[in-house]
Amino acid sequence: MVGPFQILATLALAWLAVFLEAALPGTRAWLGAQPDVLPALMVHSALRTPLPNVFLLALWGGLALDTVSANPLGVSCMPLLTVGLLLHLRRDLLLREQPFAQFMLGLLAGAAVPAMTAVLLLTLGRQPLLGWGTLVPWAWLALSSGLLTPLLFRLFVRAEGWFTYRRRGPLAFRPDREIRRGRY
Repeated sequence: MVGPFQILATLALAWLAVFLEAALPGTRAWLGAQPDVLPALMVHSALRTPLPNVFLLALWGGLALDTVSANPLGVSCMPLLTVGLLLHLRRDLLLREQPFAQFMLGLLAGAAVPAMTAVLLLTLGRQPLLGWGTLVPWAWLALSSGLLTPLLFRLFVRAEGWFTYRRRGPLAFRPDREIRRGRY
């Protein structure tokens, strides 16, 4: 069940992830990049929420990421939206409840979003730093996104349990039961 809580929680988590990615040094000194939560969050959003939430997350997360990076404003929105739309359109065919499938989808999204962003920057005439030295940060972004995706699925299931009512089990009375009266 998706409600306004999940949409607001997704957008708040996107903003918090972008803020922490920019504010904390993390793994940037060792591996050249911070773990990116937005592709993993987009995988969750595309597989578990309605289509307007995918658009909101792509716009909100992409603009938030572009404000703290050297990218032109709006460049990160299109790759996030592309990944979200592709997953959302095929979500009935995917094993979205399996942790291995979640990991693989997060890994692919974590690899595709930076690659599409680099292609988009090259198309716009910008000069991103590309070379053999970008393979390790790119692999780290893909791997971290793959590892974070199953964790995000568990986090949202647990948060949904905290903030929603539990479904009641079946009642003892069944409306399709026949009641016999009289002697046998």
